[in-house]
Amino acid sequence: MNVLAMAIIGLGVTPVWAQTSPAAETMDHAQHQGLPSPDAVQPPAAQDAMPAMDHSGMKPEKTQTAVEMPGMDHGNPSAPQQGTAAMDHGEMNMQGGAAPPDARDPHAYSGGYTLDSGKYALPGPRQLRLADEHSFGSLLVDRLERVDTREGNAIAYEAQAWFGRNYDRLVIKAEGDYDKGKLQEARTELLWGHAIATFWDTQLGVRYDSGVGPDRGWLAFGVQGLAPYWFEVDAAAYVGDNGRTAFRLGAEYELLLTQKLVLQPRLEINAYGKSDEALGIGSGLSDGVAGLRLRYEFTRQFAPYIGVERVEKFGKTADLARAAGEKTDETRWVAGVRFWF
Repeated sequence: MNVLAMAIIGLGVTPVWAQTSPAAETMDHAQHQGLPSPDAVQPPAAQDAMPAMDHSGMKPEKTQTAVEMPGMDHGNPSAPQQGTAAMDHGEMNMQGGAAPPDARDPHAYSGGYTLDSGKYALPGPRQLRLADEHSFGSLLVDRLERVDTREGNAIAYEAQAWFGRNYDRLVIKAEGDYDKGKLQEARTELLWGHAIATFWDTQLGVRYDSGVGPDRGWLAFGVQGLAPYWFEVDAAAYVGDNGRTAFRLGAEYELLLTQKLVLQPRLEINAYGKSDEALGIGSGLSDGVAGLRLRYEFTRQFAPYIGVERVEKFGKTADLARAAGEKTDETRWVAGVRFWF
């Protein structure tokens, strides 16, 4: 009896196992894309009523052309567009010639005044202002000072004036000493200056020395300008009569302690190729001056100062000074004013 019951149960389970196991083993996972939930699955009758949808027939009822929607034909970018959408950049030329009829009058707000008429008219032909065709001038008195020496007080000066344009100028330089109401030594130069580089001028002209002793004349050639690191340099060579030659070098530097307080070191040396005993000058390195001045600029154009400088003679010039009973070196205190306009 038990054997018969187990046989009946086995016959009933076998068909069920045969229907489920092969289906689970042969499941196509590629069909798991976008499957609806089991509740949304339609019965076979409903699915048979919905044939396969033909998407190729789904076209818009109205297609807008490139004329109606300029620049929106992404499907055919190479297709030529018509009307205003096809902009020809080659035809975008600058407008020229006569102004259009509706252009604004350029003199509408001038009150009747123009460049050629009225009280604001510019004289002469129309030209660019501030070009290199106008002459300017300046005067710089670098030193006008009272000097305290062993023999008393003296007055020293150094000035430079110029008149001309940016590239060509007439330059006058003057330097000298007054002592006991008499001009002891003076150097005056008349030069033509020409710009050769940024901050640099060449200078060609004449030099005239006067004072105690015979006067001397020289031809002068030199350069003047602003060296790197803001050193102001003035160098010149001279040729005189009877084979005389000379060289002078001056350098200055301005150290701004504040915007108005300026410390100015100064150095000057002179050398001669031939002795001139009438003036107490020996050949070679003749003399040098090293000074330090502190000025206060009330304005850039006006500044009083005080300072100290050391004067010394060298070589054969020092020998001539000793022979004449003069000192070869001296320390001087100075006070003066610097101005320009």
